[in-house]
Amino acid sequence: MHYRKMGNLPEKVSALGFGAMRFPVLDDDYGKIDEEKAAEMLDYALEKGVNYIDTAWSYHEGESENFLGEYLTEQGKREDIYLATKLPTWLIEKEEDLDYYLDQQLKKLQTDYIDFYLLHTLSSERWEKMVEVKAVDWLLEKKKEGKINYLGFSFHDEYDLFQEIVDYTSSWDFCQIQYNYLDQEYQAGTRGLKYAAEKGLGVIIMEPLRGGLLAQEPPQEVKDIWQESSRNISPAARALEWLWDKAEVSLVLSGMSRLCEVDENINTASGLEGPGELDFEERKLVGRAAEKFKELAPVGCTGCNYCMPCPEGVFIPRVFDYYNQAHIYDNYEEIQESYAKLKEKQQASSCVACLKCEDKCPQELSIASLMEEIANYF
Repeated sequence: MHYRKMGNLPEKVSALGFGAMRFPVLDDDYGKIDEEKAAEMLDYALEKGVNYIDTAWSYHEGESENFLGEYLTEQGKREDIYLATKLPTWLIEKEEDLDYYLDQQLKKLQTDYIDFYLLHTLSSERWEKMVEVKAVDWLLEKKKEGKINYLGFSFHDEYDLFQEIVDYTSSWDFCQIQYNYLDQEYQAGTRGLKYAAEKGLGVIIMEPLRGGLLAQEPPQEVKDIWQESSRNISPAARALEWLWDKAEVSLVLSGMSRLCEVDENINTASGLEGPGELDFEERKLVGRAAEKFKELAPVGCTGCNYCMPCPEGVFIPRVFDYYNQAHIYDNYEEIQESYAKLKEKQQASSCVACLKCEDKCPQELSIASLMEEIANYF
């Protein structure tokens, strides 16, 4: 495994971090983790040198932290890894809520401390609330108490706000941004990556594969681009290598759902020699592939599941995935058949436009209108 420094911190973290947002599930129920398969994946990842696990209050409808707490306790591996979780900023209404959620998370994770603690999915509105409840002062207090080792935030908004948050305090140790070769100018983007690194912050990358889009067998137009390369590697490996080629990137989180994905990502991380090693021609090919994907995909959903659960039962990320696949791969009939196998309540036509999902979507998608469009399409 290749290891990197986390900004100015003394710790070295594995280049690949295990994102606990997409564990395998039972019966297509996001809240029911397939614990046997998830444990097998974690065992393998830790054995191969992964030392960073990232979870959050909301992942798997609150069950991700519970499962990890049980797993780490039963396996006796808590001290072997850096554990990260996040304050659910959207649930914070008053200062007292800060202690409540952290204490609950410590209980769920069965630990006395969190290595890397983040203010989760900051946007303009949520950052205003964090300032109002003096969240940064509170984080520093928890650090003194030994409940938190390092302070950070994850971000989903425009660059100007990102810079404002970075500059708000010199106490940040790290940040987490959405970044991949399709999202170089989206949200914090390349500017944010470089700005945070220049300030000495460790930078963690989420959505490196754009919700799995960049890991799939590419459409023919993209495949033609990759065939110009002298290297025969997977689409996922190309996307991850592109990120690890950047010196500013401390760690790349991957939300893996299958053991084969863990194996492939570890093999890619283990083959690194360091940043700046990617061939110039390979970088050019990635840039061309990015432009082609943008032409083909109609919805910028990353499959983060923050919109779930839908009160009406609509399987929002899956619906978007089918819609994107039908356009990217130009295979409407095949995808329509798969879409039809969804339970009726999971389909786009069950959307009642309550807009609760739109309040939670980091990509700020107009989900209700897209659901109407997709219902008509299928």
